[in-house]
Amino acid sequence: MRKTLLALACVCAFSLPILAATLADVTLPDTVTVGNQTLVLNGMGLRTKLFIKVYVGGLYLEKKSGDAGAIVASDATKRVVLQFIYGEVSRDQLVEAFTDGFKGNAPNAPKAQVDQFIGAVEAMKKGEQMVVTYVPGTGITLAIRGKDKLTIPGLPFAQAVFSVWLGPKPPTSDLKKGMLGAR
Repeated sequence: MRKTLLALACVCAFSLPILAATLADVTLPDTVTVGNQTLVLNGMGLRTKLFIKVYVGGLYLEKKSGDAGAIVASDATKRVVLQFIYGEVSRDQLVEAFTDGFKGNAPNAPKAQVDQFIGAVEAMKKGEQMVVTYVPGTGITLAIRGKDKLTIPGLPFAQAVFSVWLGPKPPTSDLKKGMLGAR
C-alpha cells in the first residue's frame, strides 16, 4: 500500500506543470509548447487603467531577454498571454486600447492588417485569455478563449503587434517592465 501511494504521488508530481510566477492571483506555466518549440516565461506584468487591474500579461520566448527592441525585431517563435482579471472588458475598450497601441508604437503598420486583427477582438471577462502567438513562416495568430480567431502572415505585422506591449508607448510601463522580467 505504501509503495502504491508513493508511486501515485510521484506520477502526480511529474504530471503537473511546473508553475513559474504568480501576479495578481494569476499563475502562468513556466513553459509552453508551440508546435515543436518550447518557450519559457520571460516575465509577467500587470495592465492597469485608472487604478483598475485589467489583465496580467505574460511574455513567452525561446530564451529569456530583457531587450524589448530585440524581442520585437526577432524572427523567432514568441507568445503573449493576456489573462483578464477585471469583471468584463468590452470589445470597444479593447479596440480602443489596440488602436492606441498601434498608433503609438507601430504607426506604419499596414492598415488592412491592423483592421483585420482589431476586427477579430472580442469582449473579455474575468478568467478568460487572449493569446497572441508568432511562428516564423506562419505569422501571427490571435486566439480567444482557446480558439484561434485568425492568422496574419508576415514578420513585419508580428513586429507591429508585439510592439503594442514592448514598444516605446506600452499600455503601462509596469506591464512592459514585468513582461521583460524586471518586476
